[in-house]
Amino acid sequence: MSSNIPSIKQLFKYFKIAVTGKEQEFTSGSIRRAVFMLSIPMILEMLMESIFAIVDIFYVSRVSVNAVATIGLTESVITLVYAVAIGLSMAATAVVARRVGEKDLKGASQATVQVIILGVVVAAIISVIGILYPKEILALMGAEPDLISEGYGYTQILLGGNITIMLLFLINAVFRGAGNASIAMWTLILSNGLNIILDPMFIFGFGPIPAYGVEGAAIATTIGRGTAVLFQLVVLFYGWSKIKVGFKDLVLRVGVMVNLIKVSLGGIGQFLIGTSSWVFLMRIMSEFGSDVLAGYTIAIRVMMFTLMPCWGMSNAAATLVGQNLGANKPDRAEKSVWVTGKYNAYFMAFVSILYLIFSKQIILLFNAEPDVVKYGSLCLQVIAAGYVFYAYGMVVIQSFNGSGDTKTPTIINFICFWLIQLPFAYLVSIYFDAGPKGVFWAITIAEVMIAIIGILWFKKGTWKTVKV
Repeated sequence: MSSNIPSIKQLFKYFKIAVTGKEQEFTSGSIRRAVFMLSIPMILEMLMESIFAIVDIFYVSRVSVNAVATIGLTESVITLVYAVAIGLSMAATAVVARRVGEKDLKGASQATVQVIILGVVVAAIISVIGILYPKEILALMGAEPDLISEGYGYTQILLGGNITIMLLFLINAVFRGAGNASIAMWTLILSNGLNIILDPMFIFGFGPIPAYGVEGAAIATTIGRGTAVLFQLVVLFYGWSKIKVGFKDLVLRVGVMVNLIKVSLGGIGQFLIGTSSWVFLMRIMSEFGSDVLAGYTIAIRVMMFTLMPCWGMSNAAATLVGQNLGANKPDRAEKSVWVTGKYNAYFMAFVSILYLIFSKQIILLFNAEPDVVKYGSLCLQVIAAGYVFYAYGMVVIQSFNGSGDTKTPTIINFICFWLIQLPFAYLVSIYFDAGPKGVFWAITIAEVMIAIIGILWFKKGTWKTVKV
């Protein structure tokens, strides 16, 4: 056996180090080891996020088709919250990773406080809208009256409690940027572990807890995420990570805030483009009825289960890029991206084969309605056709973000989502009457284009000169 290939015993040892967070240095030594040490907890973190999504849909699909469709419509609106949260978290990861690479832990702590302040302000505005107008939001998404009356409570609670989503994203982004990926992982294990326990209790009732139906899923989610946010704050204040925040740090620093906003604008922009595109696709899908919409929602949830580990590896690449640029090692930063992309592609190739062969059986685990199974399995098969492209595309796009260059992915997203995906989806599915298949192919084509354009742009190397 080659000395470069670790034994099973060594891999287990590295795995243990990765999940306990003992490895703190990622700007020197083996790049493969650094990718492994960061990727493992980030993959597990993202798997927990996708298990949460699967568990939610598993229980809610036992309530009614309307309940599943409610989750689909609400989440397409919640993705706008995610857009802001992810945009700000990109800035947090880029700035914190750069400061840590420069050995400036005080600067990293100051950036952490500012990003939390920003998150709280934005979440408060969204909460007010979500609490006051849940029925109007669902109606705007094309929901039928019976769906609105059954599901508006879910929308109201999830949007009203969106501060838990916002802070969970932002503080975990800080931990990842600092290289403390294992803390972010344990945070989501806590959050989603609670959700798995509480979901059936609040949906179907348990002892003194009444059966809330689909509304119960939102209550369980908010309690789980809220508990995890409290855990994150304890970690920050007690200094159990590289980043320690004291009460003296809880002040508004305009310079740091402006820098974060500047970096996050590109991130928010690129995800607003992506998520608004997602909202329009959901709106097109609602034209084909609740069964088709439910099949699409289940398929997307299942896909998220396999895309989340890829996000984990992509986030590892972003941290490595940020920290190595901070340590003035741009060539090491670039090599980290190609190594991560290769591992991501291997994983996605395996998953796409599973989807192409077992798509019907996978959807049947959630719902047996013929149209739900038919369109859910078709969605899985068509989108899986581009999975290997997604693998490289996700890593490259996140690497731009990790460098602080959030402008380039925004331009790429605009071209691929708004100029290619949406016109294609509308024309083929509605105008040329191809039905839901037009939406599925639009998603695949857009993601393939993102990968191709992203790789060509990344090779230019302009991201190496970005200052944050």
